[in-house]
Amino acid sequence: MKLLSPPGRDSRPIIDRVKESLFSVLQKYDLPADKTVADLFAGVGSMGLEALSRGASFVTFVENNPKIVPVLEQNIAKAGFVKESKVIRADAFKVGLSADLVFVDPPYADSREVQAGSPLANLLNRLAESISADGYVVVRTHEDTNLPQAYGRLKIIERRRWGTMAVTILRKVKADD
Repeated sequence: MKLLSPPGRDSRPIIDRVKESLFSVLQKYDLPADKTVADLFAGVGSMGLEALSRGASFVTFVENNPKIVPVLEQNIAKAGFVKESKVIRADAFKVGLSADLVFVDPPYADSREVQAGSPLANLLNRLAESISADGYVVVRTHEDTNLPQAYGRLKIIERRRWGTMAVTILRKVKADD
């Protein structure tokens, strides 16, 4: 389905070929079927909507841009997933959600700083505490950005690059691991 986009450059949806490749990688972890998902910095909703189309049970979309939220809501309605989703207008750097799978896709400028104390590190540390016991977090950054091996109980299990974009998959580990 072709998603609606706001005029201008307020949104940067992931290209279909890369989204397809990413979801093929997630499938080997049995994701997202029957999982709850959070799509942070959701934009027009392409990641969360793809998760729903692949069997996710529910998606919480978090987007702060007032120009994008109405477009996101239109895309959810167009895809027929109004009952399986919720939109929260908030700063995704300040939320902590319980989910099995979380997509974190901040603007590249906001994802350059990844060390302790940075907004992205603080978010990932909060997610390490709030996601399900066997939860996953997928972080999209510029290819030059390298995340540390761990944020709290979130540990990197895989990293992929497509063009100028990198995707890092982290998994929550048990407290004694």
